[in-house]
Amino acid sequence: RFIDRFSRYYMPAIVGVALLVALVPPLGFGQAWDTWIYRALALLLIGCPCALVISVPASIASALSSGARRGILMKGGAVIEATANATRVAFDKTGTLTIGRPLVTDVVPLGTTEAELLAIAAGVETGSSHPLAEAILRRAETEKVTALPSSDARAIIGKGVTASVAGAPAWVASPDYAAEQGALDGHGVSRALTLEEEGKTVVVVFRARSALGLIAMRDEPRDDAIAAVRQLSALGITSIMLTGDNERTAAAIATGLGMQYRAGLMPEDKVAEIKSMATSGGVMMIGDGINDAPALAAASVGVAMGSGTDVALETADAALLRSRLTDVAAQIRLARAAMTNIQQNVIIALGLKAVFLITTVLGITGLWIAILADTGATVLVTINALRLLSFNPENQR
Repeated sequence: RFIDRFSRYYMPAIVGVALLVALVPPLGFGQAWDTWIYRALALLLIGCPCALVISVPASIASALSSGARRGILMKGGAVIEATANATRVAFDKTGTLTIGRPLVTDVVPLGTTEAELLAIAAGVETGSSHPLAEAILRRAETEKVTALPSSDARAIIGKGVTASVAGAPAWVASPDYAAEQGALDGHGVSRALTLEEEGKTVVVVFRARSALGLIAMRDEPRDDAIAAVRQLSALGITSIMLTGDNERTAAAIATGLGMQYRAGLMPEDKVAEIKSMATSGGVMMIGDGINDAPALAAASVGVAMGSGTDVALETADAALLRSRLTDVAAQIRLARAAMTNIQQNVIIALGLKAVFLITTVLGITGLWIAILADTGATVLVTINALRLLSFNPENQR
């Protein structure tokens, strides 16, 4: 866009200068017409913006191709520029920083049996595709516990889910929500806090004002999560985890990964956090789920994991097809290399033109040299742009 705007003024200026070179010396100083017309034509050739105009798209095309070969898809040059300018990277937790397949680690009955607790919880979660619901259903299946019949299931956004199980209402919800409903006493709260401090997500299974038990789950971080955060830190990028989990669980996971965090966030809260961070620099948002789509759209650059939902992939500006967190740092390296390459090309194009414009007006170089210089500048910027095809963004040096 900058080159397009620049060319609107650059080319008329070059034509104007060429007219002055052709007319002023003969008319004002009695110089030979053929000499100055010849020099004006050479100046027009030198001033032709071919190399300048091709310098940017050639670099962008090479960078996009280099990224695509390594599973990093970016939707155009504006994404490359925004990525290069990013100063913060915000990660969704579940399915992005973590594997997205939590496992039940603890089943804590409170006044009932473990089998009954799992049967009621599985009944509430039957039919849900939420990762936590799937973890509970898998545990019930492993323990050979049959879910109780249920109906009228509905989500309580950001808090849990409720359904009619065996003819009576039942909930699987966060400890805070259970406490608000008067279903969790001091012992249950204490036990939930202990589990959360271990980095586990805890849900309370309860009926009307009566907690039946706790189920704790843990979603392990991806194998390359720590390496990704370290690589981003080496690039001068701040990493921040955005999650709907409670403060204690978020703190345990974020501390282990060596990053900042914001906990207890609803989807709209994530958007607000992204906008707040954007006031002090570019922000990349990495996510994978439907709930991440608003935050991906609000960020300077939204990046979807390749294993994410169609909505996330459609909304995002870029996608990491290999679902590797270290590819986030690779994308930034590639974008920065592309912007450096573009700057080099602009300098090459304008530098050569400046030199030969002066020598042409002074009569040192003629028309054939002007042709060679114009073509040579185009070839040079193209060759320089093609170097990006061999650039390996996974190289941390």
